[in-house]
Amino acid sequence: MESVVVGVFADEVRERVRRARAQLAAALDAEDAYGAALAEDEVEDALRMAREHGICTDDGVAGA
Repeated sequence: MESVVVGVFADEVRERVRRARAQLAAALDAEDAYGAALAEDEVEDALRMAREHGICTDDGVAGA
């Protein structure tokens, strides 16, 4: 049961990273400096969480 919970947590962290990266890309495309700054903070926070828990993100590197 514990591995299922860990798997779900890892999936949620990876999804958070994907969403944050998409928000950053959208803000940059829209030339929205404020939105990009917020999204960049979210990307950094999500990657920090992935790194702290050894979770590989979309690029296959833990927290990269």
